[in-house]
Amino acid sequence: MISTLAGVIDMRCETIHTHPDFCRLSTIEGAAVDLRYASERNFVGRDLYGALDCAWLHRLAADGLAQAVARLAATAPGHRLLVLDALRPHRVQIQLWDHLDGTDLRQYVADPARGSIHSFGMALDVTVIDEAGGELDMGSGFDEMTALSHPVLEAAHLASGALTPVQHANRLLLRDALNAGSFRGIDNEWWHFEMLDRQRVREEFVRVE
Repeated sequence: MISTLAGVIDMRCETIHTHPDFCRLSTIEGAAVDLRYASERNFVGRDLYGALDCAWLHRLAADGLAQAVARLAATAPGHRLLVLDALRPHRVQIQLWDHLDGTDLRQYVADPARGSIHSFGMALDVTVIDEAGGELDMGSGFDEMTALSHPVLEAAHLASGALTPVQHANRLLLRDALNAGSFRGIDNEWWHFEMLDRQRVREEFVRVE
């Protein structure tokens, strides 16, 4: 574990299992996990995690996820939350940022100079699966970097027909569950949720390298 010049305490992902503030996703009963950056099914098109074990959250976020799982089970029996990304080491965040260099898509990736809340284990990307394990139709795919993915534009998309009422209802179902776990969404990604004030997280929490 090292201290950065900004005062943030960093630790290597390889040693995360030694830190008491982090919790394995596998301990959260009822949550399904399919980390897309540990595969080629992401916008970079390759496995970014390799041998790194990234199936972790900060214990506060893990508690929130457990509450979200319980909420979904109560409101939509047979449905489950599917975690698509959770802890994302800072070194991987840099790779995502660099991959989008020269494009107008960097709004979808936190600048490593500030730090992604994922790197503190306080954010997750998530969707809903049905009883058969199929993902609910959210109108756009995970990491689909288009206006159709923006929650802030949903009213306009509904009015134009670009987003159907069923797709919108699926997004609301997801948000209701995550809000019950004290997560909040963001304007431009229906799949992303985070906890607590970003500045507080960046100043007070451990960042994983």
